[in-house]
Amino acid sequence: MRIRNKPHGPATEAVRGRGSASFVDGRFQKQQVRLEDDGWDSLHALAEEQAPRLETVVTAEQARTVVSRNQSPDIRFDQSVNPYRGCEHGCVYCFARPSHAYLDLSPGLDFETRLFAKTNAAERLRAELAKPSYRCSPIALGINTDGYQPIERDWGVTRQLLEVLAECRHPCSIVTKGALVTRDLDLLAPMAEQGLVSVYLSITTLDNRLSARMEPRAAAPHTRLATVHKLTEAGVPVGVLVAPVVPAITDSELEAILEAAREHGALSASYVLLRLPHELKEIWREWLQLHYPDRAAHVMSLVRQMRGGRDYDSAFGTRMRGQGPFADLIAARFARARRRLGFGPMPALDCSRFTPPRPDSPQGELF
Repeated sequence: MRIRNKPHGPATEAVRGRGSASFVDGRFQKQQVRLEDDGWDSLHALAEEQAPRLETVVTAEQARTVVSRNQSPDIRFDQSVNPYRGCEHGCVYCFARPSHAYLDLSPGLDFETRLFAKTNAAERLRAELAKPSYRCSPIALGINTDGYQPIERDWGVTRQLLEVLAECRHPCSIVTKGALVTRDLDLLAPMAEQGLVSVYLSITTLDNRLSARMEPRAAAPHTRLATVHKLTEAGVPVGVLVAPVVPAITDSELEAILEAAREHGALSASYVLLRLPHELKEIWREWLQLHYPDRAAHVMSLVRQMRGGRDYDSAFGTRMRGQGPFADLIAARFARARRRLGFGPMPALDCSRFTPPRPDSPQGELF
């Protein structure tokens, strides 16, 4: 799957329609390729010759299991299902980018162009839910990558998973930047009536131009707000997730995002600070130099102030919200705006309705 002669190295310009600008090496990669100029402009010619076409390529994958368990105290769910690997939204700040390194693919451009669809995900979920040992707790649908990214229109894996959950009356929560979630209102609305589903729309900025640079193939900010309204009108509980809050770039919009989301019907609100695990540090720094060279050093200085002097601190309890004066200021601003606008908790999801799926039987539905 990996194109071994892809040129790696610092990007000198952004790639239209993509968040990352280069094929940043994964931390497990053993072979690296670098281009060197011999003084006769050979570097430029070779780069053009070897430059890969950046169409999105989706590979069907047969998953052995699809339910992932979580023990982090920072996250409210303890199990999740991801329909896809990689995400075409191309959000440059995505904390899931480093997971592509496990596939010997770049967390940079490969993450948003070399995708994998778990075509048997619904089948595997049904088998998991049918186990006598299974104990129902809400499933977070599409966390590591967005279940409603553009390729869902053609592959429909998220829709298939949602059909299984609806059939079994199993509670689930969804976080997305995709307006495609409203396609499934025929499933979501009845589930909401039974207390089986909640949806969070992730909104990073209200600035269309900034959004196009940071999250190029996600729904535009105004479209996400319209999605909040459509879901609310259909009776689906909706919250807003301001994520990530980026110091000196998006943090000034915190109150405006909350106000807009509340006006469109959001019931609850939360936020997450910018996180830069593993290779994401390099991807983010490259993006800053391309789009905000005048303030790149200031942004990273604020990031390190909130991360104990490092680019990232993965410690439970602080990795989502950071620490230090600037992090405390953001927390205080958020809490004040949340109270002023009347945000509250999301309705609890109901696990008591769960009915395990019937295992396949040679007699079909006769018994």
